[in-house]
Amino acid sequence: MPAYTFRCRVCGEVFTRRYSFHADLTAVTCPHGHHEVERVFAPPAVVFKGSGFYITDHGRSGNGRASRPAEGKAAVREKAASTSQPAAAS
Repeated sequence: MPAYTFRCRVCGEVFTRRYSFHADLTAVTCPHGHHEVERVFAPPAVVFKGSGFYITDHGRSGNGRASRPAEGKAAVREKAASTSQPAAAS
């Protein structure tokens, strides 16, 4: 069951209660008996652990180090052209 946080509009008391998802939250009273309560919304506590959550973790190789970006097609063509030229005869 989820825990809901409420604040009393009369006395300012902040309290937490557990209700089912289908419960009617309009009948909630504060610990002092006041019926004028409102829900308090807070951002969820999310913790990202492990690899894969940062840009530096994307594309890792098997040894744990980040892999290099792929070379462009033009650089590959230039490298192939420079290595395929026959050596000059002397």
